[in-house]
Amino acid sequence: MNFLIILLGPTGVGKTELSLRVAEHYSSPIISSDSRQLYKDIPIGTAAPTPTQMARVKHYMVGTLALTDYYSASSFEEDVITLLGELHQTHRTIVMTGGSMMYIDAVTKGIDDIPTVTPEIRDAIYKQFKEEGLAPILAELKKTDPAHYEEVDRLNYKRVIHAVEICRMTGRPYSSFRTNNRKERPFHIIQVGLTRDREELYDRINRRVEQMMADGMLEEARRVYPFRHLNSLNTVGYKELFNYLDGEWTLDFAIEKIKRNSRVYARKQMTWFKRDTDIRWFHPDEEAAILTYLDEKIKKGQ
Repeated sequence: MNFLIILLGPTGVGKTELSLRVAEHYSSPIISSDSRQLYKDIPIGTAAPTPTQMARVKHYMVGTLALTDYYSASSFEEDVITLLGELHQTHRTIVMTGGSMMYIDAVTKGIDDIPTVTPEIRDAIYKQFKEEGLAPILAELKKTDPAHYEEVDRLNYKRVIHAVEICRMTGRPYSSFRTNNRKERPFHIIQVGLTRDREELYDRINRRVEQMMADGMLEEARRVYPFRHLNSLNTVGYKELFNYLDGEWTLDFAIEKIKRNSRVYARKQMTWFKRDTDIRWFHPDEEAAILTYLDEKIKKGQ
């Protein structure tokens, strides 16, 4: 039996360094499950592994996409399942780490086969959104898929728009594609969650933002500013710095907003992960206990 170890947790908790040591323990490469580390032009703001870290352990799914490339959780599921099939031929145990909730779920549970939206439909609906706002798109969703309208986060414009895109393209309700059937995998999955006390985590997040700024995140944001409309840059850190570059905010205010929005995102991640009872939780400093737990799970799964 082959194994996939997943080290997950909120932003700033300390996944990267621990994942390196766990991967070295099992002589494993690392697959990143961070939806933004996939893009090669934004390593500072996404806290991508450094060249030194990638020299220690071979990494996959890091810096493989251009900012203009379309990618989704469904794409990630397909790519990673194919990659695991190849890696498991030479590595019995593989380590995956990251905090992108839907990407992790795509591998552990599978996601429904929802059609890929054509560029024409995507461009048309985003043009409508820019000109008219979200209200008419919400009204369309309520009419074409009332079931999904009742459960979707109506403040999350990306999810609302995506549902309407599918409705327009297929002539079917978006909810009709969602079966929520868990897919069987040809390997055993062990999920380890990393957590810290809230005050400790928030302090780490604040200090990490300050370090990113010291490392040149503002210059990185300036370089990608012409692409600010892309979904790849619709993420904490860049959105706030773009407001500074627009002259709307001071730099100090933008940095404080990055810290605050990073803390908000961390709370959302924990809320999502806590629903999965298959995750065993540890403090990142409990490295010996984590390795003991993993060794025992692998031994039992043989």
